[in-house]
Amino acid sequence: MFDVIIAGGGPTGLMLASELGLHGVHVVVLEKEAAPTGQVRALGLHVRSIEVLDQRGLLERFLAHGQQVVAGGFFAGIGRSWPDRLDTAHSYVLAIPQSVTERLLAERAAELGVEVRRGCELAGLSQDDGGVTVELADGARLRSRYLVGCDGGRSTVRKLLGVGFPGEPSRVETLVGEVEVTASPETLAAVIAEVRKTHVRFGAMPLGDGVYRVIVPAEGVAEDRTAPTKLEELRRQLQAFAGTDFGVHSPRRLSRFGDATRLAEHYRTGRVLLAGDAAHIHPPTGGQGLNLGLQDAFNLGWKLAAEVGGVGTGGAAGQLSRRTAPRGGRRTRQHPRADGAAVRRAGPPGRAPAAVGIDGLRGGEPLPDREDHRDRGPLRLRRGT
Repeated sequence: MFDVIIAGGGPTGLMLASELGLHGVHVVVLEKEAAPTGQVRALGLHVRSIEVLDQRGLLERFLAHGQQVVAGGFFAGIGRSWPDRLDTAHSYVLAIPQSVTERLLAERAAELGVEVRRGCELAGLSQDDGGVTVELADGARLRSRYLVGCDGGRSTVRKLLGVGFPGEPSRVETLVGEVEVTASPETLAAVIAEVRKTHVRFGAMPLGDGVYRVIVPAEGVAEDRTAPTKLEELRRQLQAFAGTDFGVHSPRRLSRFGDATRLAEHYRTGRVLLAGDAAHIHPPTGGQGLNLGLQDAFNLGWKLAAEVGGVGTGGAAGQLSRRTAPRGGRRTRQHPRADGAAVRRAGPPGRAPAAVGIDGLRGGEPLPDREDHRDRGPLRLRRGT
């Protein structure tokens, strides 16, 4: 019997596994993909995530595979430079592909004795006072004291629990392609500079080895979000916005994202918990999902480990429920609003979502950054809400 089963072997699940392993918790990670995809996905780690890695002695290995970027931002569509003084030892963004982040986190988990089982898809679960039983797609069953769903925005764990996921649906969508191009870098730069005068959801970023990440507004919102994005659709939209498709070919990855904002009604039901995108989603611009997932895991890890070990009155993980205080929804509210402001400035209609959101889930000692994310009392993750 395991202490904790983690469903999902992405950054959130692997970070949580490492945190639990650090505290001697017997944990296994179940990942439905048979092998890492190697897809780039998110491209950067934010200040708070960098602070977390530094606290765990992992920062040097990440710095060796990434690039420190001192960047600016925007407010209401107006460009802003990076502040001169930030209350942190790490006033930069670390540019690093998500695939590398996942690999480094997997290596750390292995160092701590964590088992990661690939090709294991969770198909069912049940729980009682003594623990949780999970059933895999192949019929095998595993037993643990706790289960944590870190299995993404379409979380199987959340759906099996019957936990609602209310919020705002997507109003606009963006196509993303990791592709090769025939256009020269000079042509790319010139065309992108011109198009971005009116459409900020447009661009191309070199990923290395001749591959570019190309983004362009989609034509409306897809009725079937599970349908694969096609190269012809990407070409058509590039032609519509730029008058050229840059000769895109040989796609490594084609996908689409919207500006949906949703929040799980409960973060905990009995002995089953949710973290990362399984608990909250919002526009992925800027890698917010990856970074919030890492911070979820950092905060949940020590508290769940304490409950497994029977430390603390009432169990520390019993303090981890979603709070409905205004601060709880700040990050998930603010990001879509800022993103929406840029979209509105660019032409296609944007929107400011309803005030739904999550707690920033900061863990450990408060290390303030430009926003004041310091804890204001215990997070309470009530049982059986």
